[in-house]
Parts: sequence; structure tokens; C-alpha cells
Amino acid sequence: MRRSGVNRVLRPLAALLFCPLAFSGGGAADGAAERASTLPAKETLSYAVEWRLITAGKAQLEWNATSQGGQRGWQTNLHLESTGLVSKLFRVSDTYTSQLRSDLCAVASHIDAQEGRRRRETNITFDAEARKARYHERDLVKNSTIAAHEIDIPNCVHDVVGGLYHLRTLHLEPGQSAQVPVSDGKKSVTARVEAQQREDVSTPAGTYKTIRYEAFLFNNVLFQRNARLYVWLTDDARKLPVQIRVRMQFTIGTITLQLEKEEPS
Repeated sequence: MRRSGVNRVLRPLAALLFCPLAFSGGGAADGAAERASTLPAKETLSYAVEWRLITAGKAQLEWNATSQGGQRGWQTNLHLESTGLVSKLFRVSDTYTSQLRSDLCAVASHIDAQEGRRRRETNITFDAEARKARYHERDLVKNSTIAAHEIDIPNCVHDVVGGLYHLRTLHLEPGQSAQVPVSDGKKSVTARVEAQQREDVSTPAGTYKTIRYEAFLFNNVLFQRNARLYVWLTDDARKLPVQIRVRMQFTIGTITLQLEKEEPS
């Protein structure tokens, strides 16, 4: 296993999981807050990251209900870390945190990314009143600003984790789809999310009856890279994300996240 090969796999994976990806949707007026209230008050999900039949890393997703200034909301924490031989060749240790309103609309997000020799810090604020997303990325090694952007957004955007939980509230049946405005803090597009078919999925945490969804974000939609992104949610009221898969070109291969452990509230 060459260092360059591992670099090509884990850096796109880190970019996928920790880019300030935002799924845009309606606000509380259309029932979003009511749908979000069906989500667990607290949840920790642990995943194994597999690439070419080896465990390349671990991902842990924490989800908590919060209350600030009398306003209910949510907080997320997602940590991705390379493991084993892969970590020796190219170490990844990324943490993504975000604050959401009660209707899952993003308020702010923060990314601390350590990938190889790189150390980056990114902050994004979502201003619903001004309908602006403000993006600021710094190189902590060189102590310099890499990028600073301000773009127009709808009045409600969901960051990458909030977007996943938003999908859990949609209850799409196979054959149904939704058009979803998406932003990474630097670009804004409208992408399609499609419920495709029911499947049984086996993971280290067990076997689940699921619905497979595809999010059309690659192939010059939001990302230029040629790839396909799939998410498997359990076919029940919880809509638990038990598997996530990114299929890239043959030279890189397929990256799969499978649920290892669930710690409900």
C-alpha cells in the first residue's frame, strides 16, 4: 500500500465528511421543527471506515439536544480518524462541530482538520436574517488565511450532519425524490436526493431492513469528482443511518462506513 494511494482515499473522504456541506430546506413554519422533535434527544453512532477490504478509519457521530438563551436547538460532533497501517502512512484526525436551531437549520459550524502534515481550521456562520453564509478557512501551520467567502443562501440551511438528520425526517418511499438546495459555504446548487429501493444490510452492529438513498452531489453538481454517494436508513420510524458509501473511480475505489455501535438516549 503506497502513501500516495492512501492520500488519494482519505483526503477525499475527509473532504466529503467535513466540508461544510449544507442541505437547505424549509423553516419551522412548514413543520420542520415538529418533524425534528421526533429525533432522539441524544445519540452516539460509531462507524468503521472500510476501503479495499481493510479498516482504514473510524468515525463517531454525536447528537444532542441543547438549550441556549431559552431557545431549543441541537449540537453535533463528528470525528473521523485513520487507524492501523493507513494511519501510519497518512494520518487523519478531523473534528466537525455544529450548532442547529430546533428546525435543524444551521447556525454555525467549526472544522478542525489534521490531514498528513496539513492543519486547517474552518469556521462557517449561517445568517438566516441576512441570507448569507460566511466561510473562513485558515492554515494553522503557516498562520495564514486560505479562503474567505460570503455567499447568498436560503433562510434555512442544514450543515452536513443536520442534513443527514433532516433526511431522516423526510420519510421518502422508494421511487420518490426531493430537490434539495445545497451549499458548501463557497458554492450553492440544487441537488436531488432519491429513495431507490429496500435492502437488507449487514453491519458489525447487526442486520437491518433499510431503504437506500442516493444524494446526487458529485459529477460537477457540488463536487467535480466523479463519484456516487449512497446512504442506507433503517426502514422504520428511527431512520437510523447504518451504512454510507462513496463509489469513486476505479483507481481509488469504494469507501464504506458501516455502523459498529449505537448508544441511544
